[in-house]
Amino acid sequence: MDSPTFTITPIGPFSLAEAATFGFGQRAAGAWAGVMRLAFCLDGYTAQVGVEVRQDDAGVVHGTVSGPAGADIDAVRGQVARVLSLDHDGEEFTRIGERDPVIGRLQQIAPGLRPPLFYSPYEAAAWSVLSARRPARQMMAVRQRLSEEHGAVFDLAGQQVAAFPTPEALLRVETFAGIPADKLSRLHGVADAAIAGRLDAVHLLALGPDTAADELQQIKGIGPFYSSLIVIRGTGFADVLPVAEPQALALTGRLYDLDEPVSGERLAELAEPWKPLRTWAVVLIRAAGPRLLGDDQAGSAASAARRGRAAAGRRSGVTARRRSGATTADRARTPTG
Repeated sequence: MDSPTFTITPIGPFSLAEAATFGFGQRAAGAWAGVMRLAFCLDGYTAQVGVEVRQDDAGVVHGTVSGPAGADIDAVRGQVARVLSLDHDGEEFTRIGERDPVIGRLQQIAPGLRPPLFYSPYEAAAWSVLSARRPARQMMAVRQRLSEEHGAVFDLAGQQVAAFPTPEALLRVETFAGIPADKLSRLHGVADAAIAGRLDAVHLLALGPDTAADELQQIKGIGPFYSSLIVIRGTGFADVLPVAEPQALALTGRLYDLDEPVSGERLAELAEPWKPLRTWAVVLIRAAGPRLLGDDQAGSAASAARRGRAAAGRRSGVTARRRSGATTADRARTPTG
């Protein structure tokens, strides 16, 4: 029996290769071989699916689905579109590049790059708990083992790819090598929140970024830093500007020939032409800025980012909000790389 399929026709430029080779969170950057393999908990978090994603010469995106019989293919298509930022009009981003020559040059260097997202707010929250104060590569391996043993494994284009456990399956995990008891307890809290609907993408999008971030912080283990990550890279808000992210500030200073790193206030001024896709613009700066600057200048920007990180880290989210009246859209610290 043939596997179910779907297609997505992007509006505006889109490169699946750029998305597939973009590493962030639990996803390592890799070489492009013509197919992107996705395995995830389907929205609603009661089932898992695997998807082979390809793009033809005309730019159309094709998905081949593996999963339980009767899986809602429209729901799979919609979730893949969100993960690849294909649920937005890319022509608007092209117009931003026409308004801002720096963004335009970066778009030429990384043509068709759109922000790839976590599979869902649930999986972004689980990664936040897993990776907190631990080396990312180490926790990627732990997440992989957890998914293989308690999730679902799919054969996708000749490779075995594991989807993260559903919330109910995660709650049944009592101990797991590499996950301390306190982390596992917090993962169970994430699972409970997902079952209750508090990590539903549609729900969080309806709240708006500020209210969504505040609500996410009610989950044990999710503070201002990780709530920003979930809001921006797990939910799909496209116009949240991270004004206190050191590497983005440093790269922006170099790209715009300004003193580095630029201040959050200066970034907000520069970002006016980037509306309504300011998140996309910052992701592009993070991803393509080093390519445009070259190794030496990119290294200088990274050094500036490291110098700024300590100062940024000393400010609590509450203190920063009280001083500046900034919203989540103005205070997010992570989530673009």
